[in-house]
Amino acid sequence: MPSFDEALQRAGEFGRFQRRAFLLLCLTGVPFAFLFVGVVFLGSRPERFWCRGPGAAALAERCGWSADEEWERTAPPAPPAPPGGPAPGRCQRFRLEAANVSALGCQDPLAAFPNRSAPLEPCRSGWRYAPAPATIVSQFDLVCVNAWLLDLTQAILNLGFLTGAFTLGYAADRYGRIVIYLISCFGVGVTGIVVAFAPNFTVFVVFRFLQGVFGKGTWITCYVIVTEIVGSKQRRIVGIVIQMFFTLGIMILPGIAYFIPNWQGIQLAITLPNFLFLLYYWVVPESPRWLVTQKKGEKALGVLRRIAKCNGKYLSPSYSEITVTDEEVSNPSFLDLVRTPQMRKCTLILMFAWFTSAVVYQGLVMRLGIIGGNLYIDFFISGVVELPGALLILLTIERFGRRLPFALSNVVAGVACLVTVFIPEGIPWLRTTVATLGRLGITMAFEIVYLVNSELYPTTLRNFGVSLCSGLCDFGGVVAPFLLFRLAAVWLELPLIIFAPFSQMPVNASRERKPRSPAPTFEGHCQR
Repeated sequence: MPSFDEALQRAGEFGRFQRRAFLLLCLTGVPFAFLFVGVVFLGSRPERFWCRGPGAAALAERCGWSADEEWERTAPPAPPAPPGGPAPGRCQRFRLEAANVSALGCQDPLAAFPNRSAPLEPCRSGWRYAPAPATIVSQFDLVCVNAWLLDLTQAILNLGFLTGAFTLGYAADRYGRIVIYLISCFGVGVTGIVVAFAPNFTVFVVFRFLQGVFGKGTWITCYVIVTEIVGSKQRRIVGIVIQMFFTLGIMILPGIAYFIPNWQGIQLAITLPNFLFLLYYWVVPESPRWLVTQKKGEKALGVLRRIAKCNGKYLSPSYSEITVTDEEVSNPSFLDLVRTPQMRKCTLILMFAWFTSAVVYQGLVMRLGIIGGNLYIDFFISGVVELPGALLILLTIERFGRRLPFALSNVVAGVACLVTVFIPEGIPWLRTTVATLGRLGITMAFEIVYLVNSELYPTTLRNFGVSLCSGLCDFGGVVAPFLLFRLAAVWLELPLIIFAPFSQMPVNASRERKPRSPAPTFEGHCQR
């Protein structure tokens, strides 16, 4: 009896059918990128905000002030900005009601107080923002003592990714790739709509978590389907190219944010495309490789014949049964990922590499929202920078293997982060160039980890293994916003000093004492 790979080779390993399914599934990466980094635009801080007390509100209404006039005449001086950072908001307010508000002048209301100094008090409500376009910061007053709640929104999303990796990754191995993919697409669409119209911050956070759960389900299942419907020789190429669509999403996002003036509109624009993927029910079949592992040989052969017909091939009637081993039909568990010394080593190194890559990558992306400049152009350029990363991987992994490009990309990222700190702000072109190299390096490291993770595990463990190990990526995403925003409040460049050693840690963890061998094929390598 033929093996599955022999039957797939006969039906065509990357014919018209696979190219069509590959292109359609790759599109999933675009809205997933929107979800992954959308907080940069959803949560951008207004240029100015201040606290409006009852006295200032009454005075503004009586005097007919504009928002700018109210800010100039009633907002207290802002505290000094952190070194290199943006100007902070005004987290206290003048207690104008300590005087007779009706007696205060419209031109200089503070003149009624001794030394033009009204009493100050902390602000708990009554925030005002300028300019007008709303973000989640102005919608839910995520400023001053509540500023950390913006960090929480991204951490909660990544916690959802982590939950989805475990739950939906396991479900995809048990119940099928395409059914979990479709459920996830529907789920991320519905929860995203609820997020856009959330009446309060609690509802927003709960459904953002659920959107993260389903969002991770769409990405991991489409990635695994793509790598399972093609031959082993094409797997590494499609595994890299699919991530280029994630980069495409990063490039498109600033355009959406530029033309849509408020966060609800942006949220809907980046969510609704997920419903279009439900049409794949009639186009993309279940993974025949998964069907074989579930002892559903007839259904697998049906899919293979459909693939062969579309590819202009002919699958002989002699292919009436496909051989499987007992190992191939076992249900996956965490113990399978740590059962042998080699498997434990692979799993632990991959987890660690996922974590550090995610902290640095997400930190550098979110940093674009706080360094000033034109956010839309800078974000677009940062996406363009990622495209050469995929091409460099394709050119190097066959010649040098995976370990050397992975190590060099991490070294480049770490050195670039550290060097950027010490380049004077008066040389912006040099800072931009070095920062660009850092973004390119960490992007390559991220994509190589994804590629190697899918290569190292056998079919029955592939989806579960990728889900579990990439769960540490999501844990890194939980840590990254707190690390970035809290450290940047002290010194804008301080996060870069932390990111630099983070980039070097996977290099040391992945070193082996064995002599270097020519670029190996890693298919199922962790079984040994």
